[in-house]
Amino acid sequence: MQINPGAAEFPHRQIAAQLKAQVRRGDWGPGERLPSIPAIAEMFGVAKQTVQRAVDQLRVEGILITKPGSGTYVRGTRRRLNRLSRGRYGGFRGYHTDLAARYRQQLVSVGRSPAPAEVADAFGVADGTELLCRRHLVRTDDSPVEVGASWFLPADTAGTSLERAEAFGRPLYQEAEEVTGRRYVTATDTISARQPSREEAEILQIRPDTPVLHLLHVAYDERRKPIEVAQATWPGPMTTLTEEYRIPAPAPDQDPDPGLVLG
Repeated sequence: MQINPGAAEFPHRQIAAQLKAQVRRGDWGPGERLPSIPAIAEMFGVAKQTVQRAVDQLRVEGILITKPGSGTYVRGTRRRLNRLSRGRYGGFRGYHTDLAARYRQQLVSVGRSPAPAEVADAFGVADGTELLCRRHLVRTDDSPVEVGASWFLPADTAGTSLERAEAFGRPLYQEAEEVTGRRYVTATDTISARQPSREEAEILQIRPDTPVLHLLHVAYDERRKPIEVAQATWPGPMTTLTEEYRIPAPAPDQDPDPGLVLG
């Protein structure tokens, strides 16, 4: 283990890259503790503060996790979310079986809450309007991986099962369709990256400066009126979003534009 003093890259970044490579090679497996900060500093011949900066970087990236009074450990593997919200619907119903095998969703609370700006905008109501909110937490065996909420208009849910603090033996959208009499027809997903709120950081067990991925899912009926607005937030560095889809073949009688230049 060594750093190149003449390199353009800062020493702590060089150390972080080498530690990351060792994790990738399997020198330290998930859950395994790394040598102490002083020990790593001695290996590289640098100050302890330099190693601490490298460890901090890898913590933000989700590769390492520090347990106070215990040490620094390799975090579990990245969580691949192989679907966007469309996985709740139609031909992707098998997703729910797959989800149940890998994740545990816990209903946290059900009740009326002031709508945040993005939810209010989606429903076309004023910020802070009281809406029905069903909040949940998704966990794997070792840690929380998602905080989320589903929002509904009180006029659609008053006196229905959606207002009760109970889980359903089927996807939420199916329950909502039955009790509201409105069918989910189209939906939009908007994904953004941002810093977590203090509450999100505490629940997801991440540093406050660790970015998160945030999903806003709006489901509409046939009149393009929102039925449900759902939010989901995941630790960014530990999460990948992948989607597989077919690319349509050109029509048999479709000739390339002769004026189009491909380069």
